[in-house]
Amino acid sequence: MRGNRTRKFKAEINVVPYIDVMLVLLIIFMVAAPITNPGVINLPSAEKSSLPPTEYIQISLKPDSASTIGINGQKSGGAQPESASSRSDLMKKLRDIHEANPELPVMISGDKESRYDDVIQIISEAKKFGITRVGLATKS
Repeated sequence: MRGNRTRKFKAEINVVPYIDVMLVLLIIFMVAAPITNPGVINLPSAEKSSLPPTEYIQISLKPDSASTIGINGQKSGGAQPESASSRSDLMKKLRDIHEANPELPVMISGDKESRYDDVIQIISEAKKFGITRVGLATKS
């Protein structure tokens, strides 16, 4: 018997197993991350509406910021579309046409080169004017 030595308990945590588990998890996530592709987005397809409007306000956007606005349909009588040189001019003409014919929906057709922001801004402004039906023209 070796004397009166008392055993002291260690109050330390052994972190080696935790480090091993973390390294295994890190390797799993590094291998699994390239498998998932977050860049793929499934967009819905658009179909023709069952009953398109017979008369509507047509806004044609060009990439050089020259836009045209006019009324297309049966009652318009072949009126020439008006051109607008700036967005404020376009919005003023849209407001005037909407005040004269509040029931007409708006159809926006943007050129392939047009900025997405321009289309969204016009939709937003049309909603502020109280136009509830705003659509986008597409190629069929």
